[in-house]
Amino acid sequence: MISRRALETATALLTGAFGVTVAVSSLDNGVSWTTAGVEAGTFPFITGLIVVAGSLFNLGQGWWRAVGPAITPVEFRRSAGLLLPAVVYVAVIPLVGIYVASALYLFGTLRLQRRLGMAKSLAIAGVATFLLYIVFERLFQVSLPHGLLGAALGF
Repeated sequence: MISRRALETATALLTGAFGVTVAVSSLDNGVSWTTAGVEAGTFPFITGLIVVAGSLFNLGQGWWRAVGPAITPVEFRRSAGLLLPAVVYVAVIPLVGIYVASALYLFGTLRLQRRLGMAKSLAIAGVATFLLYIVFERLFQVSLPHGLLGAALGF
């Protein structure tokens, strides 16, 4: 079980690190006022400082007010049931391409998580993937990743 304090601390540290990264990287672009106006790095620098300040506030709030579990085992299993298939989906895109991966992901989600029938799951996954192909490849003429499978088939 994950404590609320640990989750609040991890989140505050992560967002704080992001804010520090933004502020430090904006120093290369300049953060002062010149005769031409504000230099390019000023706004990102200020934004980074605001994120750091908010993260420090959240860190304090997390330590003083966070009591009890942040996530119960049941909630953790439910979240993992959504996250793990999405991670697998992203991981197989380079291998089989986005269209096959999307069809498999949709089919698995509909069949296993929503418990739809086999024919209905196949039909929805097939139509949705076909529409994805039509919209991106034909209408927008944007080639999405075809993966090693697509390369092997000549796409």
